[in-house]
Amino acid sequence: MKFFHKIINGCVGFMQKYLPEPFIFAIILTFVAIAVAIPVCHQSIAEVVSNWGSGVWNLLGFSMQMALILVTGATLAAAPTIKKGINKLASLPKTPARAIALVTGISAVACWLNWGFGLIVGAIFAKEIAKKLRGVDYRLLIASAYSGFVVWHAGISGSIPLKMASDVDELVKDTNGVITSVIPIGNTILDWHNIIMVVLVTIALVAINSLMHPKTGIVAIDPALLKEDEEVKIEKATTPATKLENSRVLSLILALLGFAFLIISLFIKKKVFDLGSVILLFLFLGIVLHKTPIAYVRSFSKSVGGAAGILLQFPFYAGIMGIITGVGESGICLGTVVSQAFINISTSTTYPLYTFLCAAILNMFVPSGGGHWAIQAPIMFAAGEALNVDHGLTGMAIAWGDAWTNLIQPFWALPALAIAKLNAKDIMGFCLIDLVVSGIIIIGGLLIWAI
Repeated sequence: MKFFHKIINGCVGFMQKYLPEPFIFAIILTFVAIAVAIPVCHQSIAEVVSNWGSGVWNLLGFSMQMALILVTGATLAAAPTIKKGINKLASLPKTPARAIALVTGISAVACWLNWGFGLIVGAIFAKEIAKKLRGVDYRLLIASAYSGFVVWHAGISGSIPLKMASDVDELVKDTNGVITSVIPIGNTILDWHNIIMVVLVTIALVAINSLMHPKTGIVAIDPALLKEDEEVKIEKATTPATKLENSRVLSLILALLGFAFLIISLFIKKKVFDLGSVILLFLFLGIVLHKTPIAYVRSFSKSVGGAAGILLQFPFYAGIMGIITGVGESGICLGTVVSQAFINISTSTTYPLYTFLCAAILNMFVPSGGGHWAIQAPIMFAAGEALNVDHGLTGMAIAWGDAWTNLIQPFWALPALAIAKLNAKDIMGFCLIDLVVSGIIIIGGLLIWAI
């Protein structure tokens, strides 16, 4: 155990020393992508800069969604009823190891159900436990809440398997005619190979995160975070305006309108419970539980500051995506070059493994399932078919690779870090250990699946 904790301390120390603030990390990745794209893709500086600038706003809608899921989730958690429920649940673990295990398990299950829900709930729950339980390392607690995110793309909100199970015309177009019919989730998300991999990864994370808790040098929660928010003082409703602001009926009618839309969308029109649905659920539940419009507005305003990192950094990652996917007069795309390099060394057995590793590398520069699909779908499925690899397996190899390196990519950690008020380097040392452990299981699972 002493040797194990030396390794952990080494990883934590390494990340603390060398991992810069997430915005600096995004800048460095931008320069690396530019430096590689120019010689590899035979593009001029002007072409690369043009691709970068053209891509900057491609994540604008998604950036807004991420900011809203953070703010609406935090506002919902601040509602008196929700706070009481979280406080009761946070009182269950009596030791640091049990607290870490509980946070990891809840985060993984929640992320498998819906990644947006899991990302926010895990961080909020971890923070509440830290307020109640003395002697628990706050960094590891938040890292554990984030670690469950690795099973996202293997879950029922995974963008790649859901894309494969949706519109057949788009699927034909995206894969250049290689896939001509939808791939049901029974061949991807609900395939027994994938389910076993999810279960084993979750169990392993629960175990390893619990074992990682330091014996000495514990970093407790910042006392400033223990302070409860001041009660919002609502002035007495004496005018028509203040009566509307404090109207519970107005909040209830608005919420009923929102819930009616969700019911129609999900149960009558049979649409997918996507990120937009999670945001609406958080929004209207928050409005109901805060009771009055003005109480919700004031609580929402307190939560907005946490979205600063998202609004600043997401355009830069969109720019990196533009570099990876953009082409110049040479007609060469950097993402295609990387994918083709892995295809060239693959066999029918190793192809899922190399597809996974290719997606994992690309994810460091393009941390987006949609971005991966745009880069890899046109060539990976064609190569997989030539090697007689099942399309469902190819898709899940891409999905697992996309999710795996999220453990050391600050992009997706931003909402959780905003809630926890930590920096990426505070948790990434622990996440590096989780990366290795989960990677062994995923690689083994993909190789067995390919046999």
